[in-house]
Amino acid sequence: MRRGTPELLVATLILLLLGSYVWYTQRVVVDLQHDAQISSQMFARVYRTFADTTPGAQDQSLLSLSKSITDQGVPLIWTDIHGVPAGHANLPFDDPGHPVSNDDPRVRDYVAVLAAEHKPIVDPLIGKIFYGDTRVVRGLRIIPVLQAVTAIILLLAGLYIIRTRGNAARERLWAGMARESAHQLGTPLSSLGGWIELLEENATEPSSQAAIAHMRGDLDRLDRVAHRFERIGREPKADEIDVGAIVQAVTRYFQARVPTLANTIAIDSTIEPNLPVVRGDAVLIEWAIEVLTKNAIDALAGRGGHVRLSAVSRAERGVVIRVADDGPGIPRELRARVFEPGFSTKKSGWGIGLSLAKRIVEENHGGKLVLAPTERGATFEINLQ
Repeated sequence: MRRGTPELLVATLILLLLGSYVWYTQRVVVDLQHDAQISSQMFARVYRTFADTTPGAQDQSLLSLSKSITDQGVPLIWTDIHGVPAGHANLPFDDPGHPVSNDDPRVRDYVAVLAAEHKPIVDPLIGKIFYGDTRVVRGLRIIPVLQAVTAIILLLAGLYIIRTRGNAARERLWAGMARESAHQLGTPLSSLGGWIELLEENATEPSSQAAIAHMRGDLDRLDRVAHRFERIGREPKADEIDVGAIVQAVTRYFQARVPTLANTIAIDSTIEPNLPVVRGDAVLIEWAIEVLTKNAIDALAGRGGHVRLSAVSRAERGVVIRVADDGPGIPRELRARVFEPGFSTKKSGWGIGLSLAKRIVEENHGGKLVLAPTERGATFEINLQ
């Protein structure tokens, strides 16, 4: 959805809500004015009857008053004392062209409807009068409720838009800072590359050459990390990627950098042959796997253990990448929060690694990153299609 579209939609709905409110109130005003006019005419007829001495004038006036009352639109059914309909007016199924008789089953059935709305008026001489609500009253019961519900929905939509826009602004700021950091890293990385080349030309000792090779490897990694930050906030690629090669590369990188003397940490990988082709961004997928592997290594810090990476075919289609360790695991009460931004069980952790990996896998690649149930340690699964 384009920027500004949600706000335009909400503004349009607000205008429609206000317009409907004004329209409805004007309709109510017109109906009330009509009722006031009829009541005034009835009042005038009463006083005219008092002044008219013509024989039969009072009877004629009473008939006229009864017609004025029915013209107000009140649903009416009058019955004898036993409940047999003797007359009706303003019923929903009344048709001026085809009058409905009092014996019509619909009239008898509608007595119960009117009785549910109001207690009937009982007179021993004429029987019972059942009456209901006019159109104005029914509208005043329903329309304001609908308008209130619509207003609440619009309020919630407005709050959601404000929150979404705030999150989007923070995302753009974070992406901009990440790309600017990658740009700033470019110059010192190029300079360090030149210095390493100079050292390679003058190194004669095997130990020096080995150290320079590791320095070159770390420099290459820094360069890849800088390129990763450049990808933040951009559309991910959809290239064919070799998942097995990525898992092996991550395994080799950490194998050279974990403790091998005290509190040894062993890292190995298992790659199923002929893995299905997966489309995505190799740089971002490698980043997600590295985050999970680093998280497993941190879980074994100070105690040693085993980290195993694997890549196998999914039963349906795609690839499953697993990163498992035999460390202390994650407490049951914390498992639901491990992917929350800012949540970390480490004192020095920022709590963005796992949330970043989940975003890479799910939002950028349409996959699924889950913490799989295990009896020992922790196992994270990446499902890619």
